[in-house]
Amino acid sequence: MEVGKLTVSVRTGAGKNAARQLRANGLVPGVCYGSSVTGRIEPFPVSVNVKALRAALDPVRKQNTVIDLTVEGGAAPRTLTALVKDYQIDLLRREITHVDFVAIDPNKEVIAEVPLEFVGKHKGAIDGGQLRTLLRSLSLRAKPADIPVKITVDVSPLDIGDVVHVSDLSLQGAVSVTGRDLAVITCVAPEEEKAPAAGEATAAAAAPAADAKAAPAKDAKAAPAAKGAAPAKGAAPAKGAAPAKPAAKK
Repeated sequence: MEVGKLTVSVRTGAGKNAARQLRANGLVPGVCYGSSVTGRIEPFPVSVNVKALRAALDPVRKQNTVIDLTVEGGAAPRTLTALVKDYQIDLLRREITHVDFVAIDPNKEVIAEVPLEFVGKHKGAIDGGQLRTLLRSLSLRAKPADIPVKITVDVSPLDIGDVVHVSDLSLQGAVSVTGRDLAVITCVAPEEEKAPAAGEATAAAAAPAADAKAAPAKDAKAAPAAKGAAPAKGAAPAKGAAPAKPAAKK
């Protein structure tokens, strides 16, 4: 297995069962399309060895590696220059499940997604400023051999309120397809905790007082009987009260 070289086979089966059988043999389905030196290529299905694909990709350039793709099967083997356009990954097993190759003309510009690398310590950190990253990659147009590995962004000059735009970056001879006026990264002031509004504070303070008035005191004594009210039948007379007069004889 060699970096930049990969052999794939024309795939005949289609559907879930065929894809499941391929994966059981260490292969995954894929598709190839695009435009080569000889002209436009109609999409055709292929099967790909995942281990061979990983070995063919440059560990730094990754999917921007220019690959000499040998296609076996069909009428006769043929060789194409290609890039990995896209791939799908199973979220649970973290395994590649499908690959798209785009055939290219090495002498013509292509569009590729290039990662951004942020370096340095921003000046605004002294005052508590925080970096807010808005873009992590750029779409660039360049010849396949001239695609940058990465674009470096120096954040050390950034003070609170400063912004780096796409137009501020050195693109190493490539042309940005991403809008030049878009912000890449900015330094913002530290976020402060919001104090409660005056009305909210007053209401919060008044709530416990209102609850205290409404609730009866714990173990409060029963209220005394109303003045002049007759004691309950069989109840002892109150202390200091005059004894009742006996009823007059008839």
